[in-house]
Amino acid sequence: MKAGRNDPCPCGSGRKYKHCCGLLHATAAGPASARSSRGSAGEGLASEQGSSEAQQLIDAANSLRASGKTAEAVPLYRRALELDASSVEAHNNLGNALVEMSQPAEAADCYRRALAIEGSNAQILCNLANALSHLGDLAGALAASERAVAADPGSSVAHNYLGQTLTAVGRRQEAVTSYRQALALNPHYVEVLINLGNVLCDLGKPSEAVSVYRKARELDPQRASSHCGLGNVLSELGKLDEAALSFRQALALQSDYVQAQLGLGTVVRMQGRAAEAEANCHAALAIEPQNVEALLLLGELRADRGWIEDAQRLFHRALAIDGDSPFVYCSIAAHRKMTREDGAWLKGVEALLARPLPLAQQIRLRYALGKYCDDLARYDEAFGNYQRANELTKRYRSSYDPRKLTQRVDRIIGHFDAAFLRQRHSETDASELPVFIIGMPRSGTSLTEQILASHPAVFGAGELPFWNRSFNAFEAAVLKGESAPAMMSAMAHGYLERLRTFSETALRVVDKMPANFLYAGMIHAVFPRARIIHMQRHPLDTCLSIYFQNFFNMGTYANDLEHLAHYYREYVRITDYWRSLLPSSAFLEVPYEALVADQEGWTRRMLEFLGLPWDPRCLDFQDTDRVVITASRWQVRQKISAASVGRWRNYEKHLGPLRHLTELSRAPAAANATLRV
Repeated sequence: MKAGRNDPCPCGSGRKYKHCCGLLHATAAGPASARSSRGSAGEGLASEQGSSEAQQLIDAANSLRASGKTAEAVPLYRRALELDASSVEAHNNLGNALVEMSQPAEAADCYRRALAIEGSNAQILCNLANALSHLGDLAGALAASERAVAADPGSSVAHNYLGQTLTAVGRRQEAVTSYRQALALNPHYVEVLINLGNVLCDLGKPSEAVSVYRKARELDPQRASSHCGLGNVLSELGKLDEAALSFRQALALQSDYVQAQLGLGTVVRMQGRAAEAEANCHAALAIEPQNVEALLLLGELRADRGWIEDAQRLFHRALAIDGDSPFVYCSIAAHRKMTREDGAWLKGVEALLARPLPLAQQIRLRYALGKYCDDLARYDEAFGNYQRANELTKRYRSSYDPRKLTQRVDRIIGHFDAAFLRQRHSETDASELPVFIIGMPRSGTSLTEQILASHPAVFGAGELPFWNRSFNAFEAAVLKGESAPAMMSAMAHGYLERLRTFSETALRVVDKMPANFLYAGMIHAVFPRARIIHMQRHPLDTCLSIYFQNFFNMGTYANDLEHLAHYYREYVRITDYWRSLLPSSAFLEVPYEALVADQEGWTRRMLEFLGLPWDPRCLDFQDTDRVVITASRWQVRQKISAASVGRWRNYEKHLGPLRHLTELSRAPAAANATLRV
């Protein structure tokens, strides 16, 4: 975002932008424009270098620019130079005015003429670097930035500008060094803190970025970009409520802040508030009708509703505006089967991957390229791209610790034994409203929810992050000696309140959070009459599908086959335990392979399990108009198919760490699964 005229100047002086040097911070496109008015380097020299008449013209031009009348200032600067061609101030300020008027080539010539007179001026060198970056001459911009630092090593502004240029050329780790040097010179330089936070995000260090953005916000709580940057990184970390608050604070300070509108739209979409997210998109497009990110988010919202053709039109409209946006290519691939006719798409992705992209963009493009190769049956290439995507993703996240999950499963089993479940039944809620679909991710939970939500008495609420937090609270309360019945009652009350926010009339509300397989016993203790559907799928198909999917905020186990194998073993261990304890009236196991082979038979069985009458609309689930934001949202809009059954055989030679999982599976197809060694 470019600074407004009344914003604090990015140089860190604390003066208003219109009264100071006016350097702007870097954006995704590279360093932003530089403005100078009276007070910029070189601007106090004309009185010594030119005539008084020339200086009067320069002063008048500076005043016009300060009041926003840049076009009227240009002729005055030119007239001043006719009177005094040696005026560094006139050359520099004319260059700044031309940058404001989107004439960077002419501006660069002005800066060069100023530097020919005063070649060691760091400010003018930064201005030249800015003009060259606008012209796409990043090598020239970098050279000018380096000369600026050499000319004045004590200038925090020069170090900041070098950091911006290093970021633009993809040398992000070096940019971090420059930003830290700028902060060493000026610890209260808010602009540098924001720039540092941005590049730390690009490097896959969101936790470090959080503290940097928080410091920027503390120093200048009225700066919208600090709140927006913090919102972006909190969103990446999955802290959606905090992220939404940061975006709203940014918008309260600057209502036309497009990036904050889109950040908030992204968060509320993930929270299941599609209408609000769409309103954010339209608000952004009202300000910038050609904004690619807004078009993409609107397209994703259309895809959430199953309006795939509308979504693709928006994606291609975005591509026509910006053919270099990695996110456009990813969205196009995510919602349809790619074919050999997509050669232009492939060339675009390969060209982007040849550039020094931010880590998050590299990851997304690798996943998209993996899907392209998989769709075209180029399986070895597909696996290579997926593997690269997962290895890059590991740099974003803390490493997976198998012991933590094993210990958590041990504690869950220790808390919820048969005696506990029997003891609590009479003291908890008898509601039949909740329905839980559990299992490994990519095991058919979204498909099953879509089928059930096609019944008029059922509402599909998606994945609700309730029970993981509830178990943490339960453990903490147990340590304090609090009453278990009281805790169970509070959980029941809080959860039912949450479900009723989705529908006040539905007889059943489905929570399809897959990881609730950890808490099936606790759920049964709280809601003994709730139904739990356990989806099972061939372990190799399941784990490969997880490995091939760029999940939002998925657990760290998902990016390594060894870790996936461990997670799956713990999943089997605890679901085996629940199977031994929970009654058949509460726990139904549905094999994915059997469901796709006999959709009607298993759909009837599930509805009977839920205590609901048969409804044929469940067979045409792909036509049901509802919002789905999970990774399977495109698949659930297609008629049921067995095409993904046995997909693992295409990748058999890559599956060494997973091969033993077939011995653990209870899914019917598992008995026939073998690996050739």
